Amino acid sequence: MLKNLNRVKNSKLHDLIVSAEEAASWIQDGMTLGLSGFTRAGDAKAVPLALVERAKKETFKVNIFTGASVGSDIDKLLSEAGIINKRLPFQADATMRKHINAGDHLFVDQHLSHTSELIRNGVLPTVDFAIVEAVSITEDGMIIPTTSVGNSATFVTHANNIVIEINVAQLEEFEGLHDVYEPAPQGENRKPIPVSSVGERIGTIGIPFDASKVKGIVFTKYTDSPSTIVPPDEETKEMADHLLAFLREEVKAGRLTEKLAPIQAGIGSVANAVLHGMIDSEFKNLEVYSEVLQDSVFDLIDAGKVDFASGCSITLSDEKMEQVFGNFDQYRDKLVLRPQEITNHPEVIRRLGLISINTALEFDIYGNVNSTHVCGTKMMNGIGGSGDFARNAKVAIFVTKSIAKGGNVSSIVPFVSHVDHTEHDVDVVVTEQGYADLRGLAPRERASLIINNCVHPMYRDQLSSYFVEALSRGGQTPHVLEKAFSFHSKFAETGTMLDKEESLA
Repeated sequence: MLKNLNRVKNSKLHDLIVSAEEAASWIQDGMTLGLSGFTRAGDAKAVPLALVERAKKETFKVNIFTGASVGSDIDKLLSEAGIINKRLPFQADATMRKHINAGDHLFVDQHLSHTSELIRNGVLPTVDFAIVEAVSITEDGMIIPTTSVGNSATFVTHANNIVIEINVAQLEEFEGLHDVYEPAPQGENRKPIPVSSVGERIGTIGIPFDASKVKGIVFTKYTDSPSTIVPPDEETKEMADHLLAFLREEVKAGRLTEKLAPIQAGIGSVANAVLHGMIDSEFKNLEVYSEVLQDSVFDLIDAGKVDFASGCSITLSDEKMEQVFGNFDQYRDKLVLRPQEITNHPEVIRRLGLISINTALEFDIYGNVNSTHVCGTKMMNGIGGSGDFARNAKVAIFVTKSIAKGGNVSSIVPFVSHVDHTEHDVDVVVTEQGYADLRGLAPRERASLIINNCVHPMYRDQLSSYFVEALSRGGQTPHVLEKAFSFHSKFAETGTMLDKEESLA
């Protein structure tokens, strides 16, 4: 450990160095913890894992606030240990998902730009301990984050106590990568967030902190968990082609140039694969203003397509992590990491005029999108930042494969079983079958376009029949209310959304 003391450049803090176990012993039943981490990157690791060990000997529960999902199986282990009372604002772990849906602990699904505001306004419980991962602590009092910023700055500012995990497995070269800016409290004295271009820096290179609140510093050596994305397949390639076709039409109409507009792409394999499809396109000098910088962003940088990328975290596959972090000097001047309330802030998104690409679980014939709940009740991961971007982007695009579970599920249904993004916030929907540009269309026009362009052929007749019957009922947005969820109820009863006649065929 002594050889790593240079990472804590303020020697007055050296007396605060403790073990993860000692830091975990300070956590009491009922406390609220603010953990660093955003989509498996830059998450606090050692102290949460020590809490799991402690839970084997005693019973306690805490609230866990993060930026988004965390890695190192922490959500899984915390769930299994029975430690969690309430979790927010996002998670992506199968074990935690099971416990949430069983009601074993509470989950608050929030827009990712909202959590910091709710803490700042005193709406959420006070954070008792901020536990944040860092590369180092500067002499002048800055915590230098690692591969994400998330909500760490807000946790550090507003927590009663701070524990800093100095992760020596993370690159010291990350110093200078971050741009930390916290808005003033809401009210008359709040100034505009002065981000007017993707690469503009408006804050500090680290998180300022009150040294008197630092209760402990823990040295760790854990790499980030690799992302779980899978490579593009034939269907995601087709989706990318349809998206490119839409963008070419926008260029042809004079609404975009070959530089397009700053791009945001949500977390996950589908959005990553669709963005990857731009590598062989004519579009160039691209900029990314997003939450998560995934493999595809670095592939586009390597291909000379992306000039600059702003995000909240860097989340990569094993192979890409080795390449990027092993040659980080090639990327440093093309990147900046910000707090999530800045990457996801409606003011900035609207100002920059983003093209937003996010993944849907399902959408309906009128363009309402479900991003979170399987069959209306079972939480998947959470809304994440998709709502922040969809409501405020220049063009809000949602992508999904048209069928799932071997064709037993149609991703386009008469009426979504849970609404995360209303038809008012959805501009374009894309499947491997095609795309539907919904802008300026009335509900009846949207339904016809979606059914003809986006629905899988095996479900097209079913949805067309539903729409014809709905039209006979009349209304601005025609529905057959007693059949609006017939696809979902049929799946629950028979294991497929297909009509019996179609299944037999």
